[in-house]
Formats: sequence, structure tokens, C-alpha cells
Amino acid sequence: MVLPPGDKEGGPDNRHRGADQWMYVAEGSGVAKVDGRTVELAPGSLLLIEAGETHEIRNSGSEPLKTINIYLPPAYDPDGNALPAGRG
Repeated sequence: MVLPPGDKEGGPDNRHRGADQWMYVAEGSGVAKVDGRTVELAPGSLLLIEAGETHEIRNSGSEPLKTINIYLPPAYDPDGNALPAGRG
């Protein structure tokens, strides 16, 4: 994911019901809000957003915020559409 300075992704209703999201910060800086807690993001940060947690990622820096995101199990199909929550 690449977020320009000042941009954000997600919000108070954003969650992945059936998948954990691992987010690694490759470049830039930002702030993550995950279920009401605030986490500072910097290069090398690794953040786990567990299935069902609401979250928002915001670029608080002056350069693009570049992250690598892995969803387990997959949260999106090859066309980028959200997959339904799997059965536990």
C-alpha cells in the first residue's frame, strides 16, 4: 500500500472479519489506530491487526508511506474484492 502525505486508509468501520493483517512499513512514517489504541509507524515497524479489529492507517509524514500487507487467510480475491469471513 502507498499513501501520499496526509492521506489515510480505513476508518472506524474498517475491519477484516476473517483475516489477520500483518503490515510492514518499508518507507515513510505514519500513525495506526487499531481498536482505539494508537501506534506510531516508522520504517521497519511490523504491526499485527487481528481479525475483527477496527483500524485506520494515516500518513503523518512528508514522504509517501509505503507498506507491505499480508492477510492470513487471504482477505481479498485476485480482483481486489473483499472475501467473506471464513469458517473457524
